[in-house]
Amino acid sequence: MFTDFLIKTFIKDYRNTKNRGVRQRYGYLTGFTGVVANILLFSMKLAIGLYLNSIAVMADAFNNLSDVASSVVTIFGFMMSGKPADKEHPFGHGRFEYIAALVVSFMVMLVGFEFVKSSISRIMNPEALSFDVYTFAILVASILVKVWLSFFNKSIGKAIGSKVMEATAFDSLSDVIATSVVALSLAASIWISFPIDGYVGLVVSVFILYNGFNLIKDTLNPLLGDAPDEELVKAIMDKTLSYKAIIGIHDLIVHNYGPGRVVASIHAEIPYNMDIMEAHDIIDLAEKEISEELDIHLVIHMDPINTDDRLVQKAQLQVVEILEDFPQELTIHDFRIVGGEKHMNLVFDMVVPYDFVEKDEKNLVEEVKAAIKKRHPNYDAIITVDRQYSLLK
Repeated sequence: MFTDFLIKTFIKDYRNTKNRGVRQRYGYLTGFTGVVANILLFSMKLAIGLYLNSIAVMADAFNNLSDVASSVVTIFGFMMSGKPADKEHPFGHGRFEYIAALVVSFMVMLVGFEFVKSSISRIMNPEALSFDVYTFAILVASILVKVWLSFFNKSIGKAIGSKVMEATAFDSLSDVIATSVVALSLAASIWISFPIDGYVGLVVSVFILYNGFNLIKDTLNPLLGDAPDEELVKAIMDKTLSYKAIIGIHDLIVHNYGPGRVVASIHAEIPYNMDIMEAHDIIDLAEKEISEELDIHLVIHMDPINTDDRLVQKAQLQVVEILEDFPQELTIHDFRIVGGEKHMNLVFDMVVPYDFVEKDEKNLVEEVKAAIKKRHPNYDAIITVDRQYSLLK
């Protein structure tokens, strides 16, 4: 396949897609390929349009010239995202790739709006189409090139997990749809005189706008701070728990600073009576090995937990049973007690679901305190609310 030929020819170590340098070369390849393909289409269509004195063909030529902008944005996005970290951006510039994807998504929306305008204009001012074999052949050739560009960007975007390439792929696909409407309307003019292109174009423009909106939403999510990938969350949790003496985990937070730039933190529970130097060595080893294996930067906070005090265990189990009566899915950690059996202060963190309304937290805390007090009058709860920042516990 031509796609494989381009990848193997221009990208050294092309299989190592986790490498930032390789990802950047993939971005440059798709960008420059788009520039070359669109300039060739522009030149061919402009020459034939001038020869045939066809406004339609020349207009489509300049549409391809404008498509060069999407490819330039792709190149610029990968160039900027590859810049190393600096004083102002200690986690690098990886999010530039998301910004580039957002710009291309707006370009798709612009195509949709322009198509709406031209379709309505054609409906309001219908013009009879006359079939021209040269024009039709040019349109078909343009469609084939754009179909390949769309699949080219989509396949590479999927391989390296790039939002900007996914957006560029749909930008090419929207051109395929728009040009196909013109080509089909032109072919239909052989048999019918009714100008259907305006009505078909209006339907297609709604499709483009809908998908453009979804592209914008998808590219905005990582910029705003979307939920981390569930597979990554599960891998961090499972690997952390696999280390000796780590008996529990909580408060996992994952920050995405661009593809291949993930910073995560987690609290690891260890027995309170464990030697502090031994525990420190285990935590250090876990941070280093998990960070290298998952290609992230992981920071682990160590929480000592009382594992052999029956009074603490009994009180914690009683609180867990009370929380099961609440409609929300509530969990606790960092549980400890102050006092004796006659009167105890229960001190713990309570995790509320990620979608729980923040303004209702205070009421929930009071309800939990009241429920504990009602069931066990000698208990007083001191509760700190934690948010659930990942979809897995």
